[in-house]
Amino acid sequence: MKKWLLWILALVLGLSLLFAACVAVVSALIGDDDTLSGGDGVGVVELKGAIIDGQETIRQLRSMKKDEHVKAVVFRVDSPGGVVGPSQEIYAAVKDLAKTKKVVVSMGSVAASGGYYVSAPATLIYANPGTITGSIGVLMKFSNIEGLMDKVGMKAYTIKTGKFKDTGSPARAMTDEERGMLQGVIDSTHGQFVKAVAQGRKLPEEAVRAIADGRIFSGEQALALKLIDRIGSMQDAVDEAARLGGIKGEPRLIRTPKKKGKLVDMLVEGAAGRLGVLTGADSGVSVDYRMGW
Repeated sequence: MKKWLLWILALVLGLSLLFAACVAVVSALIGDDDTLSGGDGVGVVELKGAIIDGQETIRQLRSMKKDEHVKAVVFRVDSPGGVVGPSQEIYAAVKDLAKTKKVVVSMGSVAASGGYYVSAPATLIYANPGTITGSIGVLMKFSNIEGLMDKVGMKAYTIKTGKFKDTGSPARAMTDEERGMLQGVIDSTHGQFVKAVAQGRKLPEEAVRAIADGRIFSGEQALALKLIDRIGSMQDAVDEAARLGGIKGEPRLIRTPKKKGKLVDMLVEGAAGRLGVLTGADSGVSVDYRMGW
């Protein structure tokens, strides 16, 4: 009887330890909403990868604005760009934060297209000499498989409410009228990009437009064109942000914990993101600030 009791106690203890370990792992993955205490410091917000949904980045930027302990913010950008709408939303959030606190951008290996767009309204921009940046331009991608369909004997039929409703269909060639309509959208969006960079960098629109043809620049080239302010590392950006924020000595770095969410939602979102990468989720109509070059 005692032997069975010991086995039961051991099993209960083992299950308890396993449960505690699972809780610890999940908590580490999900994060904690409470801002860490410890005095004033420099806030750090990171933007990595393609810009598809900017809500988490915007949430962190707004949190930095509200946190009284954050005296300045370093915005670390390592992104080749992404979708227009989210890039514009992050741009607006950076611009709003810069009205009340100094925002210093630190560009990583690449901060091009949308990655440059969101950096433009910062107080200062640092980049490494070899950082790839610029790529001020807009594109739409379409595929046409009409010839392939003819070879295999496939036909496509579309019922639509207007002549432009199936613009960009891969099953047929694009008409001149459709191409003109889409070019108008591209030109309008490109103008918005140029204006945003000009305002953020305090440059004449003509000067920005002259280099806004999608070309990329190294950090050194961008400095000569006044697209960035200084050559330097992440640590240089942190040190400058601390100085601008009136912090003496080694600054404390303040990061906003990731927002809590249901574990199932996190797993689903992660799987969806990986699936999008594997399948090349830019098929169909895709308007973006040059995700590639």
